[in-house]
Amino acid sequence: MARCWPGLLARGKWGKWSSGLSSPTRSPLRAASLSRAPGAAGEGAHVLYSREHYALRASLRKIIDKEINPFVDKWEEEGQFPAHKVFKTLGQAGFLGVNKPTEYGGMGLDFSYSIAVAEELGNIRCGGVPMAIGVQTDMATPALTRFGSDELKQQFLVPTIAGEVVACLGVSEPGAGSDVASIKTTAVRKGDDYVINGGKMWITSGCQADWMCLLANSSEGPPHQNKSLICLPMNLPGVHVAKKIDKMGMRSSDTAQIFFEDVRVPSKYLIGEEGMGFTYQMLQFQEERLWAVASILAPMENVIQETIDYTRQRKIYNQPVLHNQTVHFRLAELATEVELVRSLLYQAVVLYIRGNDVTKFASMAKLKAGRLARELSDNCLQFWGGMGFTNEVLVSRLYRDSRLLSIGAGADEVMLSIICKYMETLPQKK
Repeated sequence: MARCWPGLLARGKWGKWSSGLSSPTRSPLRAASLSRAPGAAGEGAHVLYSREHYALRASLRKIIDKEINPFVDKWEEEGQFPAHKVFKTLGQAGFLGVNKPTEYGGMGLDFSYSIAVAEELGNIRCGGVPMAIGVQTDMATPALTRFGSDELKQQFLVPTIAGEVVACLGVSEPGAGSDVASIKTTAVRKGDDYVINGGKMWITSGCQADWMCLLANSSEGPPHQNKSLICLPMNLPGVHVAKKIDKMGMRSSDTAQIFFEDVRVPSKYLIGEEGMGFTYQMLQFQEERLWAVASILAPMENVIQETIDYTRQRKIYNQPVLHNQTVHFRLAELATEVELVRSLLYQAVVLYIRGNDVTKFASMAKLKAGRLARELSDNCLQFWGGMGFTNEVLVSRLYRDSRLLSIGAGADEVMLSIICKYMETLPQKK
């Protein structure tokens, strides 16, 4: 049953920001962003968002301030957040199925609302929790939603949208990260089952997941035509979570290495058609990459604002660091770059919800966002001096967490290859 999310806005109070030098809701950058809502400059002033988008974001922000941000530092120290608890809260409020069909518990809204949610999730004071939420909503479930049978959706999609289970995406392997076609995990048909053997690496939420959207080789033949996506319950015999990977960043998100040893999965758990898994995964990547870009906008804005606040207070040679032209000019340049990425994202989303292939624009946006996040966090950290080298400030966390954006869901080099392909400048293989 669809959730009537506007009614949620009447419940609860805004929680106070638990850490940092300033509240993003009160910062000039944040205020400018929110002022784009229709009504601030006339109905329809925003290129993508309506009043409903902003109402959705305001409702989510209450949950972030009350149920998530007060605990982020603790989860970062522990190396894992309680996914079942957090997802249950988000699921009950409807935020895990914003663009999913109402008959499966979603809101039935278009993808622009998922992007609005992703932007707001960027106000969580770490990257790991938003990333895990994104896996649940826009990485493990798009193919299931589009191509899965009704029975499969009832069994896996419905509880995922409700936050009753945790999902993960099983694509990457030790020898096949960005090169998806090179995966080695097999799914051999035996009677009414697939028998799974192999392993997956760098699996977000892998230690807590209840099921995996698994990509495996289901037949011989060309690597782009021999793969299938399968819903794999993680409690089946032969599924081994080998270890939780110790990472440089994204500390609050558990990441696992997983092995499969003669795991029998009912053939009815196949998503769509056999042999179409690679194609389904490539389609899924469009939403994943756009979602990732949206989720990094608020962290970059917030770090710029906190850097402004800190350098205004911090003095060197008897004047605020901010008064140095190299500092305030650089922050202005970075803020401009963030807005350029936002514009590219919105353009891609508008085209996408109109039914266009936005692979090129999604690749461009992810390439630029990943590189800008690295540049921005490094530049801002420098202005914090010694304090920036500690774990006590947001800028150092963004410095560690944002590095993944240029690697996950296709490395920068893969994004460049995709862009070159669309420009028809990529050399043809002989």
